[in-house]
Amino acid sequence: MSALPQNGDDAPLFESHLQSLPLIARGKVRENYAVGNDRMLMVASDRLSAFDVVMSEAIPGKGRVLTQMALFWFARLGHIVPNHLTGDDPESVVAADERAQVRGRSMLVRRLKPLPIEAVVRGYLAGSGWKEYQQSGAVCGVMLPPGLRNASKLPAPIFTPATKAAMGDHDENIDFERAADIVGADLATKVRDIAIRLYSEAAAFALTRGIVIADTKFEFGLDDAGTLTLMDEVLTPDSSRFWPAASYVEGTNPPSLDKQAVRDWLERVEIDGKPWNKRAPAPRLSAEVIAQTAAGYRAALRAFVD
Repeated sequence: MSALPQNGDDAPLFESHLQSLPLIARGKVRENYAVGNDRMLMVASDRLSAFDVVMSEAIPGKGRVLTQMALFWFARLGHIVPNHLTGDDPESVVAADERAQVRGRSMLVRRLKPLPIEAVVRGYLAGSGWKEYQQSGAVCGVMLPPGLRNASKLPAPIFTPATKAAMGDHDENIDFERAADIVGADLATKVRDIAIRLYSEAAAFALTRGIVIADTKFEFGLDDAGTLTLMDEVLTPDSSRFWPAASYVEGTNPPSLDKQAVRDWLERVEIDGKPWNKRAPAPRLSAEVIAQTAAGYRAALRAFVD
């Protein structure tokens, strides 16, 4: 694993532009390139999305943090479920003058058939889950005990799936029955059980490193043999809510080592005297928010990767 990204380590990469490989898709954060018919190069840019809108400014070092954290967790949780990594060097499939674009921020993976749901697991009540609980006493159809507070630890982790949104659209929280309608009851059950196990093992380990994983999102696909496979990223600050255990207090919004600083700033900012409507284009991020977010991402990585 390469060295930890440092502040000002190199110029931010807002987009990769590889000429040696066909571009499959340019997502909110990653570019995916075809490597033959059965592999794909995933390049993590320094873009950041919040409320499913891509910001105009990059977060320096973010793509390398995402990649190194994902590789760490893929290795640590590989005994639970297969993942999409090939084990091959990403720099081996691009032209020599393109290696700098992919170095430390890319994964060479097997091409899979992605499941059209996101496997969200919550161990604590936060974000949209807290808002939904206040209204109904449940999250995505899962009834919870009365009297819980913001950031309360749940009696047990819960599976709260979501649909995958297209670029510019918003993910939609759904209940288990809807997920089963989309992918089939057997597969939905398998996804739920594996996702909860992944979260539980990761959360237990994270506590030993002084980090509370409040919630996270996994993505799965099927290979040609129909094997359920963990894909995309896993347990990064983009897909998870990380709280330093030392500052965690129930009933508050704990400080987060993720993009929560951006979300909070966007909730406060006004455009022409009105709150931002959470539609593109997003307000321009302040230098302070960019620096704070970059520092949080680096701190999250340092907590796990010495």
